[in-house]
Amino acid sequence: MPNFSVNVPQLSSLYSTKTPKVRMNLCADQVFDKMLLWRDMSTKMKFPSFSAAELPDLRKSNKRRGSLRMIKCRAAGADGGRVAVGDDVFSVTTSSKYEVDYLGQSTKGDLNLKLDPLQSFGDGQATLEGPIEEVARTEAQAAENLIRELGIQGPFSAQHSPRGIFCSRTLNLRSISAIGYDMDYTLMHYNVMAWEGKAYDYCMENLKSMGFPVDGLAFDPELVIRGLMIDKEKGNLVKADRFGYVKRAMHGTKMLSNKAVSEIYGRELVDLRNQSRWEFLNTFFSVSEALAYAQMVDRLDDGFISADLGTLDYKGLYKAVAKALFRAHVEGQLKSEIMSKPELFVEPDPELPLALLDQKEAGKKLLLITNSDYHYTDKMMKHSFNKFLPNDMDWRDLFDMVIVSARKPEFFQMSHPLYEVVTGEGLMRPCFKAETGGLYSGGSAQMIESSLNVHGDEILYVGDHIYTDVSVSKVHLRWRTALICRELEEEYMALIGSRGHREELIELINQKEVVGDLFNQLRLALQRRSKGRPAQTLAATNLDDQELTETMQKLLIVMQRLDDKIGLMLETDGELFNKRWGFLSRAGLWDKSHLMRQIEKYADIYTSRVSNFLNYTPFMYFRSQEQSLAHDSPLPDAGIEN
Repeated sequence: MPNFSVNVPQLSSLYSTKTPKVRMNLCADQVFDKMLLWRDMSTKMKFPSFSAAELPDLRKSNKRRGSLRMIKCRAAGADGGRVAVGDDVFSVTTSSKYEVDYLGQSTKGDLNLKLDPLQSFGDGQATLEGPIEEVARTEAQAAENLIRELGIQGPFSAQHSPRGIFCSRTLNLRSISAIGYDMDYTLMHYNVMAWEGKAYDYCMENLKSMGFPVDGLAFDPELVIRGLMIDKEKGNLVKADRFGYVKRAMHGTKMLSNKAVSEIYGRELVDLRNQSRWEFLNTFFSVSEALAYAQMVDRLDDGFISADLGTLDYKGLYKAVAKALFRAHVEGQLKSEIMSKPELFVEPDPELPLALLDQKEAGKKLLLITNSDYHYTDKMMKHSFNKFLPNDMDWRDLFDMVIVSARKPEFFQMSHPLYEVVTGEGLMRPCFKAETGGLYSGGSAQMIESSLNVHGDEILYVGDHIYTDVSVSKVHLRWRTALICRELEEEYMALIGSRGHREELIELINQKEVVGDLFNQLRLALQRRSKGRPAQTLAATNLDDQELTETMQKLLIVMQRLDDKIGLMLETDGELFNKRWGFLSRAGLWDKSHLMRQIEKYADIYTSRVSNFLNYTPFMYFRSQEQSLAHDSPLPDAGIEN
């Protein structure tokens, strides 16, 4: 590998700007990760190299202050002229020599210094000596400033944005050898109104041919969101919290009151294992199905469905809708129309191919594993990728292996016959072993692991379907997982827009709690007084009867008015995202939705689109955040009394 050489000024002496200490560690990681990326790119691109004589001019042009002492690397010339960044300085931890770090992550893929860490640094040695806390504080601050000078987006600015990558379980990308991608709604993002609207139209045509009344119905994606569940026994769509308690429900297309929800679901939990009753809306593909079902429930309740179709209950109605939509997908008319005019259905993302290119050049083996057939995959990938790739690359050049018609989730659980696609027309022949660079149909995940000699947590799989992509690959194979949830961008902005509303709501709830606590204490005092017993305190015991009663009356009026206000505000909470269902990730003011619980359980990281990886590096170390607990409230300054 050719050396990428650049004189590196001593970080601690370059900058004096004060920055918040809390942001330092990740910024140092980001600088190091960018250096790794630059090193790997040096085989294809030339970067400028600055000599020691040129550095004062560089410093002056950038208005830098302080001395510019050089880091002298023994392996690249001790005269201070250049510092080599390459195989003579660093070694990569292999899969046979990895260890496990303090967060339980594999160190495979980490760089190590071949040289003595201190002896290799000449004049800079002094700054690396001393307590590590002081060294880290100085160098991390300098690293953050260097990020700013280089114009690199820091990890904090990327994370705290609608297009951040959010971490549920710590993930070291350096230890990942292969990254697999789903295609539909992962590498390929469709215009929901166009794609699902067209799927809905075909579904309605099929329902009409079956004898169902569909006249006057129209596609309205605002009626449903991802993460809802269809209750096939009762004809309802419901939204549950992380424990499975139903928080909102809709019968047909009519929202149910809180009282009705409590009466129907107050004594039961949503259990997704009961597939005969519950259908989880995992992905955007579920939108057209759920909408058509809700509208047909209305027609059934209104008596518009002909008796000629037989006796239909809500479960039988769901089977009819699912069959009509399945026909729309299987018969090929839907995909044929999309292939003829892909620009009407696909939202282009110029950054996406570049994100995958970074990963490939960093040594990751890239896989495409999709349930779509070869002709559809090739047509849509060419449309979405080729025009954004450099040097006349084809989308196939990005991937070490492509699997079409994969039949997920069975692909992750069992083995199917493997066929190699051998012509541009899609002709196939039986195959017994997959090879790097091949294009195949069918097969299994175990076959991929064997062919590429990568296994388990060395593979990251990225998809949009909680079950088909993320849950099954993690549970059965222990692959690392990433979920694509495009709605995150809209929800992120809706949460920001709702901040004032939620702050006011929380303030009212806190006031209700204070008023309610006093009311409850007075009620207890009144109860004890009626039984001839003293109240909690002497002052409460001596309280005048009339004063006690009037105070309780006043407090009760205040609480009732607060309840009316809070109830109305809770109903409108989240309406910036969806007026009926509220936020995607939340159920009520305080709790997470059932969908969010699934994401946290099965997806190590999640984000809105694959191109968000471009804001990070292929060497990023994603660290999960501290999880709050009910007893995490700040303790008082004084000692705790026993």
